[in-house]
Amino acid sequence: MENLGRILSEHPFLQGMTDSQLALLVGCASNVVFKPGEFIIREGQPADNFYFIRHGMVQIETHIPQKGPLVIRTRHEGEVLGWSWLVPPYRWHFDARAIEQTRAIAIDGKCLREKCETDHALGYEIMKRFSRIIAERLEATRLQLMDVYGDSSRY
Repeated sequence: MENLGRILSEHPFLQGMTDSQLALLVGCASNVVFKPGEFIIREGQPADNFYFIRHGMVQIETHIPQKGPLVIRTRHEGEVLGWSWLVPPYRWHFDARAIEQTRAIAIDGKCLREKCETDHALGYEIMKRFSRIIAERLEATRLQLMDVYGDSSRY
């Protein structure tokens, strides 16, 4: 059995967290494996977990009526998948599916929210880190929309 504490301490997202903060995360963590094509997240479903991707690749997509799935982003080793577990009503806004066999560490969102309520320093640290992810993903979406719709002054 792999040591989740060691694995989490080596994940880029968690660099700089204290040993006690990492220990609290380990208490909410489990190893997971997804097969190619398997959905990890389904839009509208409860956002109960988030994932530290260890190996593999995941597509984040949305369904376009009459067109099917549209790939929005791809997540790889060393990245985090999911932030809806942090924001009420805790529901996924997109689908995510493994492109290849993907190994990850799942963090139980409810477990971590409860620990953050008890340990405000942990909660602040988690919020700082996830707010960066949310801001980066909003900017990436803005740039993608600019690419999709192009320069409207040309029309």
